Amino acid sequence: QVQLVESGGGLVQPGGSLRLSCAVSGSSFRSYTMAWYRQAPGSQRELVATLDNTGSGSARYADSAKGRFAISGDSAKNTVNLQMLNLKPEDTAVYYCNARDLRSAYWGQGTQVTVSS
Repeated sequence: QVQLVESGGGLVQPGGSLRLSCAVSGSSFRSYTMAWYRQAPGSQRELVATLDNTGSGSARYADSAKGRFAISGDSAKNTVNLQMLNLKPEDTAVYYCNARDLRSAYWGQGTQVTVSS
């Protein structure tokens, strides 16, 4: 059973940075397509960034994240990270880590990111 645990969220001022981490246990993150999603109050969960470990190895981003966010994997720690720069109030949300393959999908419990002055 794969377990995902997010960390690194918090309160940051507009223009600030945060680095979220998703600790993967039960398997190597390289066995899955890894992704970060977010959900703001009253909104649907939306895809932020994807790391395609099982295919091209490429990263893809939502338009709102392009140029500001970067997803990466750390094999030594078996974590997937989301570096977020130049944060905006509209980035405020609970951020979730997701791992999926052809048969299964796994979610973490989420970490709160609040961007406010």
